[in-house]
Amino acid sequence: MRRKFEAALKILPESERKKSRGQEALHRIWKLFYLEGLWQNHPPGERHHLRLEQSKSLYEDFFLWLGTLKKVTPKSALGAAIGYANEQKRWMDHFFLDGRLELSNNRAENSIRPFVMGRKNWLFCNSQRGAKASAVVYSIIETAKENGLKPFDYLCFLFETLPQATTGQSDKLLPWGNAVPVGCRMPGKQ
Repeated sequence: MRRKFEAALKILPESERKKSRGQEALHRIWKLFYLEGLWQNHPPGERHHLRLEQSKSLYEDFFLWLGTLKKVTPKSALGAAIGYANEQKRWMDHFFLDGRLELSNNRAENSIRPFVMGRKNWLFCNSQRGAKASAVVYSIIETAKENGLKPFDYLCFLFETLPQATTGQSDKLLPWGNAVPVGCRMPGKQ
């Protein structure tokens, strides 16, 4: 949502940016990011409480303010940003339900970036089965990374263990399962 307002601001002449409604929107959004930065090392429960106590009113005020911007044409960059924000609000509301959720989706986007960048390298996946196999392996690797595992060691562990595993044991082999050897974990993630 923030990026849409940044894009709307970039198309304005430099002299008009500081007093624009796009700048005002970004200023309101950055207040939320500032508070999140202050609380980044707090436990999730405490962060959840702080969000409800301090951030939620800023968030609600932001959307009330957006509602006052009636003379913005929907096809303009600012109008598109406002429309996008309003469409995303119901999803953004979830941010206040759990202190583990993040305000930004940067981590999710960064984790899929290598896959997006590598698409051209995977042109050999000229069948649905090949593409599906590639996606499954890539998903396992990225999930391993997100859970503090060394992807190569974890894949080796899976390839050695899965042939003898029963269906009931499969949950224990997941990246957070108790059957994953300590040697698969990145240093400091044991």
